[in-house]
Amino acid sequence: MSEADLAQGRLARRGLLDAGEIAAAARLLARVEEEGIETLRLVFPDQHGILRGKTLTARALPGALRSGLNVPSTLLLKDTSHRTVFDIWSGRGDSPMRGASDVMLVPRPATFRVLPWAPHSAWLICDVVERDGAAIPFASRTLLQSAIDRLAERGMEACMGLEVEFHVFARTDPALEHAGTTMPPRPPGTRATNQGYQFLTDARYGEIASLMDDLRRNAEGLGLDLRSLEIEMGPSQIECTFAPGDPMGQADAMVLFRAMVRETCAARGLLASFMPKPRLDNVFGNGWHIHQSVIENATGRNLFTPDGAGELTAEAAGWIAGLLEHAAASSLLIAPTVNSCKRYQPFQLAPNRIQWGQDNRGAMIRALLDPEGNAARIENRAPDTSANPYYAFAAQILAGLEGIRAGLTPPPPTETPYGAEHAELPGNLGAAIEAFARSKLYRREMGEEVVEYLVHLKRAEWERYLAAVSEWEQAEYFTLF
Repeated sequence: MSEADLAQGRLARRGLLDAGEIAAAARLLARVEEEGIETLRLVFPDQHGILRGKTLTARALPGALRSGLNVPSTLLLKDTSHRTVFDIWSGRGDSPMRGASDVMLVPRPATFRVLPWAPHSAWLICDVVERDGAAIPFASRTLLQSAIDRLAERGMEACMGLEVEFHVFARTDPALEHAGTTMPPRPPGTRATNQGYQFLTDARYGEIASLMDDLRRNAEGLGLDLRSLEIEMGPSQIECTFAPGDPMGQADAMVLFRAMVRETCAARGLLASFMPKPRLDNVFGNGWHIHQSVIENATGRNLFTPDGAGELTAEAAGWIAGLLEHAAASSLLIAPTVNSCKRYQPFQLAPNRIQWGQDNRGAMIRALLDPEGNAARIENRAPDTSANPYYAFAAQILAGLEGIRAGLTPPPPTETPYGAEHAELPGNLGAAIEAFARSKLYRREMGEEVVEYLVHLKRAEWERYLAAVSEWEQAEYFTLF
């Protein structure tokens, strides 16, 4: 299909593909034919940062690049158990989408990536829009792009870094009996792949070097700028770090990396989990530390770089103060699950209070403001690996920008990050939901529709959790009364 043919398609006519993307789409079709790509996995990051979509044969790709691809709108209405939690049938108008209608995927040619472990297949990330081309404000990439645009209006752009922890376990029971195929399904049985507690030891790395090689090669094959693979403190725990980059590229990298790790491990009979705090003996929590700085567009200057050690520029001070001011409300976007808050344990290198410190790993915000070079940045240690990276980055940008805009300044850096003098982060998902629902910042910057959508979505998850009878209750009361 030629550029002229693509330019006459629905996507181009509605302004959903610009001239550069039309040319890139034509080159992509030629590459798919030349390299013998057989299947195209057209995916989009859903509200939980999980990749969803359809797999097309190569012969169907031209049609998708010309006209988009329809998928059910209910994919945007599901909670973490994959239940549709909005009323789509009542006709009352209080659901963002009714009647299980379709939405449309718009492939982005620049995101094309051949899968190194399945080179006959490729990923193509899509934006999800209404069928008439209108934006869906709570769609992951749309929401992040809106925050990026807010920052650009001030002549700035954010630079984000990925530091990701996860576990890799051996499967002992796949939990495939029919009784276990529930919503959500029964968790598989697992055992450790190494004993842990030997932080950054080369011997532990050597025990799983073959797996680490596969993860590295597949990450690099996807074009992800992986910098290190490390043995973390906990049994079977790994950390990977990436070079910094623009927020949208880094969010795409995060969802692709998580999916790649899971698929690579599954092919080996292993289970990779990014759950914040697995309920397994001796297993540590998984954090996702978001490194961030702000660049001046006109000069390329890092606005967090101080003149002297220990100092804060006005931009760094405002950004830190904004993250602190809106930390409780932001929790729903950076630590979004029932399980997330259970990682917030004192003296465990995870924050449980709202404060900042100079190179202090117990603080929520760790400032790394070296005046030398261009690597000055701050690190938010509250997020975890269950976060939707698009939502998480949007929260950082909007809160940090508000701090700069309002001329806020942070309190003195803490030396006692777990001290009672600091306000606590939300202790459960319910508290995080209510803090987000009350946020004037997010209602103004994201819009009422987005806030109400996310509040409804997460309340459904929280209420389902509260309604479940726990093992604690069974042990506490079954023989007592």
